[in-house]
Amino acid sequence: MRELHSPPSHGPGHRPLPGRAPLDRSRAGDRTPARSWTAQRTIALIAAASGAAVLVACSSSSSGTAGSPSATPPNVTAFSGEPPSAVASAAQSLLASASAAAASASAAASEAAASLSAAASAFQASVSAQQAATREKAASVLSGVTDGGNAMGDVTITGLPRQSTGGLHAVVVTIQNPGPGTASYAVQVDFTDSSGKAVDSSIVGAENVPANGKAQPVAFSRQPGDQPLTPVVVKAVRY
Repeated sequence: MRELHSPPSHGPGHRPLPGRAPLDRSRAGDRTPARSWTAQRTIALIAAASGAAVLVACSSSSSGTAGSPSATPPNVTAFSGEPPSAVASAAQSLLASASAAAASASAAASEAAASLSAAASAFQASVSAQQAATREKAASVLSGVTDGGNAMGDVTITGLPRQSTGGLHAVVVTIQNPGPGTASYAVQVDFTDSSGKAVDSSIVGAENVPANGKAQPVAFSRQPGDQPLTPVVVKAVRY
């Protein structure tokens, strides 16, 4: 048991200081426990409020997550299966443009083919007209020759660009007369395929070629120009 001590006595003649009330020990003792209880209660209330706030926040977070909206698939029954009018119009426009381009290309190709055919016909007619007077005579001369003839060394050939022949295979046959006098010539040019087989022949002639002079008739094939052919001099006769 604690021993109680009486406050010290200041004697009969002691007086309190002016302006200060005497200290009431009983009231002072009662005030200290009240302050301690109030602080503890305040701390407890703050802790309870904090816990409630945390619970509310967690509840709000959980409810927010659970209630968040999700993606909804489209209602396919509402689709008509037809594209929007703008898309359909654009597609039709593209198809029309493609058709027009194809028609234009086809027309251009047909026109080019017709132009090439016309050029080939014109080339043939021109060459045939120039050689009409000598071809029959040259053919007659060559018909009796069984070998290459006596003028193979006097003849060379040079190819013509197909742009100038309407696409046909054609060569310039250069006949050089070494003398001593004027002479006439008959030449046969064969056009052979890749195997060496003759698929076409052309006979040209030149009459009255002077000594040391030359003639340059043109030999051509009537076979399609897209077929690869090689021209070869097979007969050359001086008469």
